[in-house]
Amino acid sequence: MAKPASPSRSSSAIAKRPLARAPTRERGANPTSLRWQRRKDARPEEILTAALGIFAEKGFAATRMDDIAARAGVTKGTIYLYFKSKDAVFEALLQQTLVAKLTGIGEMIRAHNGSSAALLTLILCSIGQFLATSELAVLPKIVIAEAGNFPELARFYRHQVIERGLALLGGVIEKGIARGEFKPMPVVHAVRLCVAPLLLSMIWRSVFERFDSTPYDYSGLIDFHLQTLLTGFAPLQESAR
Repeated sequence: MAKPASPSRSSSAIAKRPLARAPTRERGANPTSLRWQRRKDARPEEILTAALGIFAEKGFAATRMDDIAARAGVTKGTIYLYFKSKDAVFEALLQQTLVAKLTGIGEMIRAHNGSSAALLTLILCSIGQFLATSELAVLPKIVIAEAGNFPELARFYRHQVIERGLALLGGVIEKGIARGEFKPMPVVHAVRLCVAPLLLSMIWRSVFERFDSTPYDYSGLIDFHLQTLLTGFAPLQESAR
């Protein structure tokens, strides 16, 4: 059988090559072992997906590694090959979801060439949409609920998620002030004002939404929040108009 073409090579070039072994398998490799390797590489993600479901249902304290293993379809020992503890599972879940989201926002900020108001709108809409639609919105609620008994989780979340998020927003606001797009203001308070309605959306969705007689308009909340926020941030001569 001819060696399958690599996507980066033209068909004419491949036609001139002599017959060779398929590149998907090293000489002497066992197909079963290759499938096993691919399965092994996918296991951490499968474990984290299972853990998210269990944490959402039971909370952090009540979740056992056996529960995660059963949901993931692996043995408890297999989980310990990748994560040393339940805390490590939760921290990895935060790193690969919320921290990764903040990394993407950081890239958005670096690539943005427009106004600070437009950038702030993009950021808050992105976070708001995420918290209003993603299953991962349950993670902050778990941290808040379990912080008293598991302060290390709260500390990890504070440094890896909250501090990063506030720093990103603070940089945008400071730049807007320096450009004259925003009025001078205490940035330490402004960044918290930015995220307060987003946290309300997350808490409402994960705790109280089930009792709503009609679906709440989270997008409407974010839109109105932005209108109010940017009016308050505007330079004094503009806000007085």
